[in-house]
Amino acid sequence: MTQPIDLYYWPTPNGWKITIALEEMGLPYNVHWIDIGKGDQFAPDFLKIAPNNRMPAIIDPEGPDDAPISIFESGAILQYLARKTGTFCGATERERIAVDQWLMWQMGGLGPMAGQNHHFIKYAPGLETPQVLPYAQDRYRNETARLYRVLDTQLADNEYVAGDFYSIADMAIWPWTLNWEGQEQTLDDKPNFARWMDKVGERPAAQAGIAVGREQRERVQTAEEKAEANRIMFGQKG
Repeated sequence: MTQPIDLYYWPTPNGWKITIALEEMGLPYNVHWIDIGKGDQFAPDFLKIAPNNRMPAIIDPEGPDDAPISIFESGAILQYLARKTGTFCGATERERIAVDQWLMWQMGGLGPMAGQNHHFIKYAPGLETPQVLPYAQDRYRNETARLYRVLDTQLADNEYVAGDFYSIADMAIWPWTLNWEGQEQTLDDKPNFARWMDKVGERPAAQAGIAVGREQRERVQTAEEKAEANRIMFGQKG
């Protein structure tokens, strides 16, 4: 019987990548909550498996050679799980290359740009000393839009991001697109992107993945809790 994977997680787009993958691959897992607003990511025990103090991370008790292995970085986790199960990574070398390049596109492009977009539009204006920075807001809003146009163009000729098959590239990208409205984007001129979002969103495993920890994500914080979370996450008072 497969032993459960230990998942160190908080319900964010990077965390959702892994819950979606685990659900899609039918792998059992135990969730260990890493409340990033309370600083759990800096705990010494967590840093032993995630030295960059970021979640998600996993420990697979049945790693290579049947020995436990810990892995941090969501893209690396997705690649590992795909290799472990032989699923969602492409059936040929050309398909695997396509999956890898779009996974890297998300890791190096969409994730950082959409993340900065979210920070400067949502968080920075709410700091104790409000930081309303039009240049930063415009830069990251525009770069997010550019990346979404790239994605829409790719999806004009492909059912899924890497081709006609669903892969870990879709699992990595889709969670970041869910907040397109909060990123101040439009789908009106991106019909292929909108079609793909709906198609992935219909998958039971995608729905189950983003439901993990929904109650924590939707919990209403007091002003004091928000200020403390900002101090911890951004190194300053909220």
